[in-house]
Amino acid sequence: MPRYEYDSSLQSQNPISQAQNSVETAHHAVKQAQTHPSSQLIEQAETAVERAERAIDQAGFSENQEAVQQAAESLEEDKAALQGLTPSDEQ
Repeated sequence: MPRYEYDSSLQSQNPISQAQNSVETAHHAVKQAQTHPSSQLIEQAETAVERAERAIDQAGFSENQEAVQQAAESLEEDKAALQGLTPSDEQ
């Protein structure tokens, strides 16, 4: 279930929906990296976070600043969680 609410009927590919989808993808990648902290999964999560940051930047000029802010805050939580990870496959 998404960490934020939005009307799925309005989920066309506008900058806000793209940002929300990208943040959700990053969230799942971070959770997977937390569960299995391999260097590959951590790198994939970092890439997903970078993409989500760009999507939020693109949506930053939107009229719905509340949705953009909510997505940005959610992404910040995932970025903080990702920073604390060290790969388990590095000895």
